[in-house]
Amino acid sequence: MDSLRMIETWPVPTAAAAVVRADGTVAGTHGPMERRFELASVTKPLAAYAVLVALEEGAVELDEPAGPEGATVRHLLAHTSGLAFDEHRAMAAPGTRRIYSNAGFETLADHVAKATEIPFPQYLREAVLDPLGMADTELPGSAAKDAVSTAADLVRFAAELQAPRLLHRTTLDEATSVVFPGLGGVLPGYGNQKPNDWGLGFEIRDSKSPHWTGASSSPRTFGHFGQSGTFLWVDPDAGAACVALTDRAFGPWAVEVWPVFTDAVLRDLGAVRP
Repeated sequence: MDSLRMIETWPVPTAAAAVVRADGTVAGTHGPMERRFELASVTKPLAAYAVLVALEEGAVELDEPAGPEGATVRHLLAHTSGLAFDEHRAMAAPGTRRIYSNAGFETLADHVAKATEIPFPQYLREAVLDPLGMADTELPGSAAKDAVSTAADLVRFAAELQAPRLLHRTTLDEATSVVFPGLGGVLPGYGNQKPNDWGLGFEIRDSKSPHWTGASSSPRTFGHFGQSGTFLWVDPDAGAACVALTDRAFGPWAVEVWPVFTDAVLRDLGAVRP
């Protein structure tokens, strides 16, 4: 895919990118696929997937209490528990605001660890990483932001997000559909969004503007980006997913180049008319 070569022009020391079709085949790769990068908040979809496995195993339920008073597992996954961004204190009643929260995901991981009696990094490995063959991915700290991985490993996860083997399709469909619709909030790096739509651990593109995906990305596009200059999106209408990892912190450079890159990828896939 010619579009993937665009990462060579990004103002970053190192970048790797890949596109995966809905049938699991790799449409193209560019850059060091086996190099490990810090994922930052691209950790969250991995953590959320482990929580969803715990849900299907019966270890937790979406509507059981977790986190601050009145909050549930569902609230924590959807960033509506009311917890602050990086502090374990409530800023709003559950379900009333979309407050993007690292603390919420850390609370979620603690809740699953207690329910399963397995440390969350180990549960993530046993539930998600090992079954998908993601041998170069690990979580050495926070379930919100501390995973490290390779583009090659995230290709495997991107394939799973399109044709799930570890979850029932209905569970994944719920996780990638809007939860608590209509809530406004801040999308980190992109300001206030109304609505600021999320699923269960996945950000939903919907009609957000500005946004880190492309102008031609479908409203159903879901995924996550990270402050370490990383992203993963799945566009069901295009029948493909894209992973990009870099070693430069997110900033104006990413705001400028990521949407143009995504639009070029979608054109290469034939999802957008030239």
